Amino acid sequence: MARPFKQQRDPGAVKFKPVLFDPDAVPQRLHKLLALAGIGSRRDMETLIASGRVTINGQVAQVGAGVVPNDIVRIDSRPVSLPFEPALPKILIYHKPEGEIVSQDDPEKRASVFDKLPKVKGAKWIAIGRLDINTSGLLIFTTSGELANRFMHPRYEVEREYAVRIFGELTEGQMLQLTQGIELDDGPASFDVISPQGGEGSNHWYQVILREGRNREVRRLFEAFALPVSRLMRVRFGPINLPPRIKRGMMMELEPKEVVNLLEWAGLEAPHVPFKQRTAREIEKASQPFTPKSRKTEAVTADAEAVANQRNPRRVTKTRQEADKSATPTNKPFQAAKPRKPAQNRRIRQASDVPSPQQKRGSKSKR
Repeated sequence: MARPFKQQRDPGAVKFKPVLFDPDAVPQRLHKLLALAGIGSRRDMETLIASGRVTINGQVAQVGAGVVPNDIVRIDSRPVSLPFEPALPKILIYHKPEGEIVSQDDPEKRASVFDKLPKVKGAKWIAIGRLDINTSGLLIFTTSGELANRFMHPRYEVEREYAVRIFGELTEGQMLQLTQGIELDDGPASFDVISPQGGEGSNHWYQVILREGRNREVRRLFEAFALPVSRLMRVRFGPINLPPRIKRGMMMELEPKEVVNLLEWAGLEAPHVPFKQRTAREIEKASQPFTPKSRKTEAVTADAEAVANQRNPRRVTKTRQEADKSATPTNKPFQAAKPRKPAQNRRIRQASDVPSPQQKRGSKSKR
């Protein structure tokens, strides 16, 4: 989806300086550059341009318009930096657990996969394909709208492989029917491949491959035979497999060479930029999966600590040096401490000094 820019002012009211035109510059498609900037896919950018929210040098842009490096492009009056010389995109592999949604806007405020993604400068993470809240497995994120479009557009028919556990067992006739096609509410659907993978008791595992990404398509195909899916896990999307070392809730960023190979598979031109020289520690760290932390959890923890400090502030004690520095100087001269009297000059209290009970009674009678 396109980045939700907020309308702050009228684009026609913004004053623009005259732009110098370079006759040798080769125009590039605007929606393509916006997709390369990570704002959204090409289809989303065409919709964004058609809505009239994008301007070129103060004029509302049209679908299919071309731009050159000297042009000033704005979305909702905010300038956008277009990558005429694109950088190598970033790609993340995430093992999504159940209970997380693949959405940035949720009225119910449920846990989202976008809450754990690391921040990226000058770009935006795009989820390649969706998984519902009860489905786990491979989820891919990228900063390239073109690459995301190459994975998700129906005309490319990229394979998706799932491991499915159902309550029950399919017959040979039912498996044949699932490969030939079943009529669903939104049209016919089928699996390219379905093969049994064994099971225990009433639960049986199946491996399925299909080339579509319709909403809950795998579950609905099994439910057509009254066989509910108890667990669904995506293990492959196109040429990317879910590595066994990436456990649930963990993610890993692909190496630059792997990104270049993926761009070549997608038929996209890889940027001709030299790879950054990295140390052995950086290479080792980059190839290791890691467990991300939710930004919402960090924010809640910080707020709780702030409230606790307001209610019961911590006592900060000064060190001896800080206390000496902060002490106010006095005008009194320094006085040495008085020496104590020697022990032999002191009178030790005797037992006769303590009055007896008879003496106490006599003193009271005299009164």
